[in-house]
Amino acid sequence: MEKIAVLTSGGDSPGMNAAIRAVVRKGLYHGLEVIGIKHGYAGLMRGEMEVMDLGSVADIIQRGGTKLYTARCEEFKTPTGQAQGAARLREWGIDALVVIGGDGSFRGARALSALGINTVGIPGTIDNDIPCTDYTIGFDTAVNTVIEAIDKIRDTATSHERTYVVEVMGRNAGDIAMIAGLAGGAESILIPEAPFQLPEVLQRLQHGIERGKRHSIILVAEGVGHGMKIGEQISEATGWEVRVTVLGHLQRGGSPTAFDRALASRMGAFAIDLLLQGTTSVMIGVRGQQLVPIDIEEALRTPRSFDMSLYELAGILSI
Repeated sequence: MEKIAVLTSGGDSPGMNAAIRAVVRKGLYHGLEVIGIKHGYAGLMRGEMEVMDLGSVADIIQRGGTKLYTARCEEFKTPTGQAQGAARLREWGIDALVVIGGDGSFRGARALSALGINTVGIPGTIDNDIPCTDYTIGFDTAVNTVIEAIDKIRDTATSHERTYVVEVMGRNAGDIAMIAGLAGGAESILIPEAPFQLPEVLQRLQHGIERGKRHSIILVAEGVGHGMKIGEQISEATGWEVRVTVLGHLQRGGSPTAFDRALASRMGAFAIDLLLQGTTSVMIGVRGQQLVPIDIEEALRTPRSFDMSLYELAGILSI
C-alpha cells in the first residue's frame, strides 16, 4: 500500500478535523502518500482531490467542522455513482479510503469495498446513533454545548419563574437529550426511545410547583416532535407562560472537547493501522476503553441499543 485518501461525509461534527489530522500524520509517518478528498462523495465523483502534507493539517485539531468540507450526495447512492467514485480512486492510484461520517457514509464505504477499494469508516456524528460503538466523534462536544445552553436558560427561567422547553438535535436518537438532561438537571426529558405522555410531564411540573419550584426545564429530542408544538400543548393544558428554545445547528459547531479530540486522534491513527494490515470494509468502534474493528455490514444491520437505566435515573433525580 502506497497511497490512501480520506474524506468526510454527511453532517459535520466537532472532532472531524482531529481525525483528518491523525489519518494524514500517521499515514505520512508510515511513508504513505495521503490524498484529501473535498466535499465527501460528491467531491470524489468530481475528482476534487489534493495531496496532503504535515502543514495541511496544522492548527486544525482545535477547530470544529471539517477542513475537507462535507456534502450529501444522492447520486453516489446509485451503482453508477459508486462505480464512478471507484474509478476516480483508481485514476489517482489510491489503494484505500478512510471515510469519516455516519451510517449513510458507511453505506458508501461498503459499496466501494465491494468494488475492490479497501475502506475503513470512522464514526463521526453528534447524534451518537451508530450501533456497535459506545461513542461517536462529536457527541461529547454537542452534549457540552447543550449543557452550557441549559445552564444559561435556567438562569432566566429562574428569574422569570417560567417553564422552558428546549429542543435538541439527535435525529431519531435520544442520546444528546438523555445525557444533557441528566447532567443538566432537566425536570423532564422527552426522547424517541420512550413514549411521550403529556399528562406525565404535566404531573411532574405540578409536583414541582407543590414543593415550591417556580421554574422548569423540559428537554425535547427532535425525534419526538417539534419543541414549539410541545410548548403550545403544555401552555394550553396549564395556562402557564411557556417559552421554547430550539438550539439547532449550534450543537454541531464549536471547538471539540478534549474527549472528542483524543477519541478522533486515536480513531484516525487506528484506521491507518487497519489499512496497513489489509483490513477493509470495517468501522472503528469504541467498546469500553478499547478501539475495535467492526464489519460495516454488521454495524449497519445491528439494532441500535439505548441505556434506559440512565433515562430512568434522570427521572428519579429530577423529582
